[in-house]
Amino acid sequence: MKSDFSNSSEAEIEQFYKNISAKVKELRIKNKITQLDLALEIGIKSVAFYSNCENNKYSKHFNLEHLYKIAKYFKVDINTFL
Repeated sequence: MKSDFSNSSEAEIEQFYKNISAKVKELRIKNKITQLDLALEIGIKSVAFYSNCENNKYSKHFNLEHLYKIAKYFKVDINTFL
């Protein structure tokens, strides 16, 4: 018998990542910054990887360092994304 000790479902975690990505995308578009420019600004050399994070493709997600750098770039509190 398998026991699930997690306090969160996979669907909840996926929604969490989607919410973060949507907020990053909204801020990027509002400030008229391209995916490539923001990716390079935060140290991501692949616009494809950045795009996958922003669009929740292939289980790619922004990590804390990415979010810190994005918040710093846009001069917003990191809690903006959470």
